[in-house]
Amino acid sequence: MNDLIPLVNKLQDVFNTIGSDQIDLPQIVVVGSQSSGKSSVLETIVQKDFLPRGNGVVTRRPLVLQLVNTHLGSMPPSSVSSDGTLNEAPDRAEFLHLPNKQFFDFEEVRKEIETETARVAGQNKAISRTPIHLKIFSKNVLNLTLVDLPGVTKIPVGDQPTDIEKQTRNLILDYILKPNSVILAVSPANVDLANSDSLKLARQVDPEAKRTIGVLTKLDLMDAGTNSLDILSGRAYPLKLGFIGVVNRSQADIQINKPMADAFKSETEFFQNHPAYRAIAHRCGTNFLAKTLNTILMNHIRDKLPDIKAKLNSLIGQTQQELTSYGDPTFTGKAHRGSLILQLLTKFASDFVAAIDGTSADISTKELCGGARIYYIFNNVFGAALDSVNPCENLSVQDIRTAIRNSTGPRPSLFVPEIAFDLLVKPQIKLLEPPSLRCVELAYEELVKICHNCGGKDLSRFPRFHAKLIEVVSDLLRERLGPTSDYVESLISIQRSYINTNHPDFIGGGGAMSALERASQKKKKDVDRTRRLSAVNMALAGNGSDSPAREENPEKPLSSAMANLSVHQAAERADRERERERLNHVSQHGGPNNVSTSSVNGSPHGPNTGSKDTFMNYFFGGQQQRNDRPILQESAHRSGNIHNVAKEMVMPKTVLDGEPLDFDKKLDHMTDSEEFSGLNEREDMETQLIRSLITSYFNITRKSIQDLVPKAVMHLLVNYSREAVQNRLVATLYKEELFNDLLQEDDNLCAERAKCKAMLDVFKNAFTIINEAM
Repeated sequence: MNDLIPLVNKLQDVFNTIGSDQIDLPQIVVVGSQSSGKSSVLETIVQKDFLPRGNGVVTRRPLVLQLVNTHLGSMPPSSVSSDGTLNEAPDRAEFLHLPNKQFFDFEEVRKEIETETARVAGQNKAISRTPIHLKIFSKNVLNLTLVDLPGVTKIPVGDQPTDIEKQTRNLILDYILKPNSVILAVSPANVDLANSDSLKLARQVDPEAKRTIGVLTKLDLMDAGTNSLDILSGRAYPLKLGFIGVVNRSQADIQINKPMADAFKSETEFFQNHPAYRAIAHRCGTNFLAKTLNTILMNHIRDKLPDIKAKLNSLIGQTQQELTSYGDPTFTGKAHRGSLILQLLTKFASDFVAAIDGTSADISTKELCGGARIYYIFNNVFGAALDSVNPCENLSVQDIRTAIRNSTGPRPSLFVPEIAFDLLVKPQIKLLEPPSLRCVELAYEELVKICHNCGGKDLSRFPRFHAKLIEVVSDLLRERLGPTSDYVESLISIQRSYINTNHPDFIGGGGAMSALERASQKKKKDVDRTRRLSAVNMALAGNGSDSPAREENPEKPLSSAMANLSVHQAAERADRERERERLNHVSQHGGPNNVSTSSVNGSPHGPNTGSKDTFMNYFFGGQQQRNDRPILQESAHRSGNIHNVAKEMVMPKTVLDGEPLDFDKKLDHMTDSEEFSGLNEREDMETQLIRSLITSYFNITRKSIQDLVPKAVMHLLVNYSREAVQNRLVATLYKEELFNDLLQEDDNLCAERAKCKAMLDVFKNAFTIINEAM
């Protein structure tokens, strides 16, 4: 049992070497308000004046105080004489921050505490969480581990921070919240216990008062006729560990440096002679307090030691696993570098292939990744882009009519020329090229992303090696990007190079005409239906004014409407018959604009009269032809030859409205709106036919491109890269002259590994210490 407290001190020393607080070691935490006398209690237990004194907050950093009894064998070797007799060693103190220095003058210990406090916490009375570790060796002390905390303050004084009370309370709570801490709550007896700050804080973290021991100071300063017997007896404020009363040196005793032995004697006489405390004098005083704290701490350590051992065992396993994740530096030696490089190369290539194939062990369930994103690009992104392309985009009626006329030259066309279809459909197929090339780029970018995510923690310790792997694979992908894009461009060029109108899915001219005819019939039916409904409405409206007749015979409006409808239809039929007769007359005798041959040579059946007149009408119009007839007759008589008539007609001398006719000027100023100001039925039919053929053939090509481009990307880019990545990495990086540079570890990782290894050694050492003690 006597070795338990030194055991905890050893554990504390071990953990202090790495600054770790992961193990909650048993210790006694001293809590009290300012001027409660807690510093005097500690000095009385140690029997030395070593703590700073003054007004306001004096203790501004936690002081971890380890008391070691030298009488029990914890004496330095210098205390043993040459003849083997034990010399009495002087009391001494050691600071953790000054490991090679011992203090025998405790006045210097006080100065060092003040200096170290000011160094960290500053001169403005602020507090700091960084503790000061002090170890005192003396034959007059019992083995104890105490933590002296700043006193609870209410109002900031001087240049103290405005939230000094909050800072102090938070610091105290950080220590007393630990379940392995025993709370030593110091309260002055001359103040109402209900106002004790130390007991209030202890009650917050230990509501059942199982690990709180109370200390009443200044019992000698209570008003006459009053005492604290009820408190010390546990009746007023029950604590499981009880209350202990002490009488410290007064301020006058401190100023005259009253010896500790005299102070102990005065304290003993006070309790023995006081009428209220005489019966419990053996349970009061500093000596009893020190022995009680020693016993409580040993029992507490004994109860908590199995939990500490289990905690250490768990920490050892966790730390060992963390250290393993940082890698073994011995494996990077010259004898193992080649195998390590090859192992990491293979791991990187395997991760790359697995990410594409979807067989990776770290597949995400939150978002698409790897090969699944490439599939999404092919079927969703690329497909939607192709579907958004309009087969007749940027293709106006004027473009179609121009292509038709240009493809026929000077000859009139009987049918829609195929050359016009070829001219128009090829630029439309070219519209499929941008989305196809973008599909290649998206697949390439996705492969680059996959490359950056490969390697994992195994390569995190070698940042240069990881960067080099990514660079090599990126170069491989970049090399394949060009041929893949070129091949996709060639697919579009192949489709444009030969327009296969014999494709089984192509609608063809007959199919397009049938579709147009069906659409025309449907449109005509809709028009007829509209006309009939309009006629009925007009008939109903015409009979609506005859209200008396409607009242006598309600069926008369309907019959009148039907009669009007029959009249309307008969009028339409008559119009159609007159139009048919007119067309027959024109076909037999020529149109009203045709010039008779008698006007030229007196012959009623002269050759090519119709064509000549039509040619003239093309330039002059029917009305002007009558005005020019005398001129033509005179020219015909002079020449006696029809060819001279044509020659005279096109000469610049020809007069139209009194001015020369300039054909070039007329053609130069012909605008698109004039040229295509109106389409006749044939031209409209040709335009719709061309559009139908372009749409049909474009859809065939689009389906083909939507099928071929993903196949090309998979073959030339994705599959080629996944199959060649291993060989490319080995050929580029598996070179002995590169090993040193590639296996250069990250500096931060090396520091973390060293820290982790030191922590593991500390845990193992602590575990060994506990095993030896149990």
